[in-house]
Amino acid sequence: MTWIIVIAVIALIAMWAISVNNKLVKADEICNNALKQINVQQISRYDALQALIKLTREYAGYEADTLQKIVDARKITSSPAPTAAEINANEEVLRELSAKLIAVAEAYPDLKASANYQQTQADIKSYEENVRLSRMTFNDTVTRFNQQVRVFPTSLIAGMLGFARRDYLAEDVTKKDYPVI
Repeated sequence: MTWIIVIAVIALIAMWAISVNNKLVKADEICNNALKQINVQQISRYDALQALIKLTREYAGYEADTLQKIVDARKITSSPAPTAAEINANEEVLRELSAKLIAVAEAYPDLKASANYQQTQADIKSYEENVRLSRMTFNDTVTRFNQQVRVFPTSLIAGMLGFARRDYLAEDVTKKDYPVI
């Protein structure tokens, strides 16, 4: 009878550990997906900025060539599994490129008045909003994941299975001064 109780307790602990593992794996995959969504939005925004550079080239060849050199030197990371650090680095590249494009556009009123330019600006703004929302979603999913990893007794299983706290995306303190495109 004692063996049956011991086996039953071991079976319950094993089932609980499997359940915790499955829950952590699901939460980890949600975090990975949220991070990849940000990367997709950044790549879309990057493509829109490339289109804006093409339009700018028609109006201002020299400045557009300078912008293209910046783009070529600092490509957006499109790895299949981006990290929070890569996403933050991508944001810096996009911010720098956007600021330079705005400066060039200010010098060319005809460019700013172009319907194609205005539509591309609207597209970029939409992508920026999508990135902002995706970043918030990612940080929310990381909060839930980190809570699961840190809460006892789940933390015991998480540690044994190699689940560790995930990094948040850095808060962009320069956003207050971010130029409107």
